[in-house]
Amino acid sequence: MSTQLLPLSKASGWGGCVLTYGHFSTIHPGHIRYLRHARNLGALLVVALIGDAEGSFPFSQKERAEALILLGIADGIVMLEGDELNQVIEKLLPKMLVLGNEYQQNQEIHKTLELQRNLGGLIQFHAGDIHYATVDLLSGTERDLRQHRRNQFLSACKRQGLEKQQLLQAMRGWSSTRLIVLGDTIVDQYAGCEAIGMSAEAPVVVVRELECRNFIGGAAVVAGHIRALGAKCDLVSVVGSDSTADLVRRELTVQDIGDSLITDPSRPTTFKKRYVVESQKLFRVSRLEEHNLDPFIEDQVIANLERLAPEAQGIVVSDFVYGVVTPKILGVIHRLAEEHKLLLFGDLQCSSQVGSVTRFQKFFLLCPNEREARLALQDKDSGLERLSQRLLEKTQSERLIMKLGSEGFIAYDRDSKGQIRSQPFPALSVNPLDVAGAGDSLLALMATGLATGQMMMPTAALACCMSALAVETMGNTPINSDALSSCLKEVL
Repeated sequence: MSTQLLPLSKASGWGGCVLTYGHFSTIHPGHIRYLRHARNLGALLVVALIGDAEGSFPFSQKERAEALILLGIADGIVMLEGDELNQVIEKLLPKMLVLGNEYQQNQEIHKTLELQRNLGGLIQFHAGDIHYATVDLLSGTERDLRQHRRNQFLSACKRQGLEKQQLLQAMRGWSSTRLIVLGDTIVDQYAGCEAIGMSAEAPVVVVRELECRNFIGGAAVVAGHIRALGAKCDLVSVVGSDSTADLVRRELTVQDIGDSLITDPSRPTTFKKRYVVESQKLFRVSRLEEHNLDPFIEDQVIANLERLAPEAQGIVVSDFVYGVVTPKILGVIHRLAEEHKLLLFGDLQCSSQVGSVTRFQKFFLLCPNEREARLALQDKDSGLERLSQRLLEKTQSERLIMKLGSEGFIAYDRDSKGQIRSQPFPALSVNPLDVAGAGDSLLALMATGLATGQMMMPTAALACCMSALAVETMGNTPINSDALSSCLKEVL
């Protein structure tokens, strides 16, 4: 589909269209959801694009229009000089005006809404459908989709002025960095099975277990990724008095990760077993305790943090809400960060637990997914930009990675003037084998890069490659810098 690009004075032939509106400074998945929804409401879709005179945008109106054209969703783009939305409505007489949900509470647009209604048009507020599974393979081949996402990655790097050699050079400085990882240690067991059939006794699938393999997960695999990338790392966590804890300690020794594990006899080491037939997970069984730490154990964790902090550049908190990261410990890491000038990086995962990422206050970087952010803010309607801005304000944090599952993620950076700038990065893996652990790999790389002194966007570009590698193997396997370099050379 060819998209027409016209000034308001020459816009014609789009009567009865569906009209959308905005500045579209950086096209991200939230905008694409919004535009695709509007596209399905009528035969013609027109975008009224706010002009450069209306505000200070990171990209010119021409550049923003080019980005919209590349999407191939709109039939036409009206280039406004400023913010002449009322004139667009009077000229085009759209049958439907579709605005983001953030405009529902905006009193300044009240007269515009009244004008649209008086001219017989309808109004709809929409933030774009929220979905967490890819359907792109239904409308194209895997090869086409892979190339499309590679092009998105190349476009993101071009916009941020990132080149291959610059990113490869950035990786060479990681060996000088030391990080502390704090959080819940998990052992993930994958049981490879053969499907036999259905039970004659009950409607139950019967499988034969063929082979088991154990992986360290949770905060432990975050530490594993950091060490494999070349940085030094110490793991501060709590395990049980059991054979699973022995497995964790042996693996930490093999991977050359500092072992600062505390034994708590009152809780087993968190253990999760997944039953897999070919590449399909059937179900998971978890063995865990979620109560907060005993004060005696809590004091031991704090003592380890205080011992390690003087030699580190940052603390990475990987919280699965199983009770290791207590409010008291959070207070201690803030004190240590201030005393030793440490950066704080946080990810709170609550897919099956009760938690909120807003308990992480004044962190240098947070890495929630969209669902976790919406739950934390009790906000199911806002667009991604507004949602992310609210989360940064609520937590008083510096930077943010908003993870979007199969749609990739959006990196939010803060410039020297304190202004927030964003850049979306795609999910480079089209047909992932195992998405468990992708967020852990992303957190590990972001912490490693930023603690070394890298800028946000080059680090995010590397994290895009890192998470693509993480989902291509079954189970949590630390990704080293050689594998990351090879991936980067393939896509850039």
